[in-house]
Amino acid sequence: MSMMTMMTMMRNDLVVFICSAMVLLFVVAASSNSTMAKTRRSALFFKWEVSYVFWSPDCMEGLVIGINGRFPGPTIRAKAGDTIVVELKNTLPTEGVVIHWHGIRQIGTPWADGTASISQCAINPDETFVYRFQVDKAGTYFYHGHYGMQRAAGLYGSLIVDVAEGEEEPFHYEGELNLLLSDWYHQNVYAQMAGLSSNPFRWIGEPQTLLINGRGQYNCSTAEQTIRGSGTCEITGSQCEPVVLQVQPNKTYRIRIASTTSLSSLNLAIGNHKMTVVEADGNYVKPFVVNDMDIYSGDSYSVLITTNQNPSLNYWISVGVRGRLPKTQRALALLNYLPNSATNLPKTAPPATPAWNDYTHSKSFTYKIVAKEGTLKPPVNSKRQIALLNTQNKINGCIKWSINNISLVLPPTPYLGSMRYGLKGAFDMTKPPEKFARDYDVMRPPLNPNTTQGSSVYKLELNSTVDVILQNANALADNVSEIHPWHLHGHDFWVLGYGEGRFGKRDMAKFNLKNPPLRNTVVVFPYGWTAIRFVANNPGVWAFHCHIEPHLHMGMGVVFAEGVEFVKQIPKEALACGMTGQMLMNNHL
Repeated sequence: MSMMTMMTMMRNDLVVFICSAMVLLFVVAASSNSTMAKTRRSALFFKWEVSYVFWSPDCMEGLVIGINGRFPGPTIRAKAGDTIVVELKNTLPTEGVVIHWHGIRQIGTPWADGTASISQCAINPDETFVYRFQVDKAGTYFYHGHYGMQRAAGLYGSLIVDVAEGEEEPFHYEGELNLLLSDWYHQNVYAQMAGLSSNPFRWIGEPQTLLINGRGQYNCSTAEQTIRGSGTCEITGSQCEPVVLQVQPNKTYRIRIASTTSLSSLNLAIGNHKMTVVEADGNYVKPFVVNDMDIYSGDSYSVLITTNQNPSLNYWISVGVRGRLPKTQRALALLNYLPNSATNLPKTAPPATPAWNDYTHSKSFTYKIVAKEGTLKPPVNSKRQIALLNTQNKINGCIKWSINNISLVLPPTPYLGSMRYGLKGAFDMTKPPEKFARDYDVMRPPLNPNTTQGSSVYKLELNSTVDVILQNANALADNVSEIHPWHLHGHDFWVLGYGEGRFGKRDMAKFNLKNPPLRNTVVVFPYGWTAIRFVANNPGVWAFHCHIEPHLHMGMGVVFAEGVEFVKQIPKEALACGMTGQMLMNNHL
């Protein structure tokens, strides 16, 4: 870009700012199911340091990435309409860091989305970056690292947004509990990443432990040992002691549940207690009752339970693996009816996890999730349909995941800055494919397993309605198709439907336009398809990817961009790398 072109762009900033303000007003007005605060509150300030910490999440000491010397990171609690300000200092000695605020749409603040090479530069060692953004609607959220595989290294925590002052939830409860679910590996993420990129391929395997609120117990063979620390278990301190949730009898409790797992799909059940699902990904759903529920990586829910069981007993909370042959022992916590002692163990066994490959059970739960009455409905028609075929492939003998035969690699210059300032050569400008071959057989391994890498972007017309069809297929091995939870940054979307086999035009007649749920994460079942619809009304550049950490690392994702010309006031710290960093050094930005 020439100096004259840059100066012209800067002189036009005032006009762009006015247009940007008009667009953002439209975005706020059209925000799906949002509850804006009636009374603005003061900003909430947090000062964090990210560092390596020796920790024992499952009673086996290892290195985690912690915040302010703790794992998991601090819980942020705010009200809808609040502004959150996090001053983040990176004290990791040799690597960058970013934090993604999962489920927060970042309306007007796309540079605060926390995606390295997409919304910002990684924060280098000993550098500080200030995240400033508004939490515009109530719900259950979380945050996590989005650089390399730092989420799998422990960089995550809860983010809870209550309703605004003067407003109420559409359901009643007398107490609240929080469950942050994750999985844990004894092999560090750097060895995992090296194995995923090696030839021959070295898969990360199944996690050693499932964690509840950052705590688990490795190599515990029975439920009783889990709580008492007997037998093969050795509880080494508070860092891995079993989670005990204390409740009063005959009360209604809201349990907020979120999954930050690196790999595992999970199933949760509470002994003798039914759960009423009332929220999914920060959006209210039509309440429905279940005995157990599947929770995929990136999902968040709220359920209501009533403590109406025998008050002289305590009850197991059980979390097990779904969708993969389980080699990881289930995690257990205790629902402790006060005034009982937590050492008063349940007399019955923990709830059993459904068979790992009982997809009928999984679909039964997923298909029950529909929007609460009064939720904003989707536009009747879309302007554009993008079909994304998800396949496993190879590049020079290395195994990759690809979307429409392109395995995503991120450029050194973040998309947001390079697109905002029209830099050429910062990423692949080739238009990515929006369809896949009509004769592709999703039930068989690819006839040609070879693929290519790319960094191209799907450019969306601002305020247009877009349908995305996520098409699952067979992997490289025969008779293998996996579950993939997909997460969209910057938006909520309507889940229009699910189906078996290959998606076709005839399936559009099955779309649910009456009460589709609003989500930010959605599952694609083996050999199936999932259809979503969203309005591209949030200027910025946004990742859309599988939330399984090794799958994203191996290329399973795409990038959407919309209205980037309306983005204003990108912090210089978000641009201080690659081509934009060079322009800053030369005072051209």
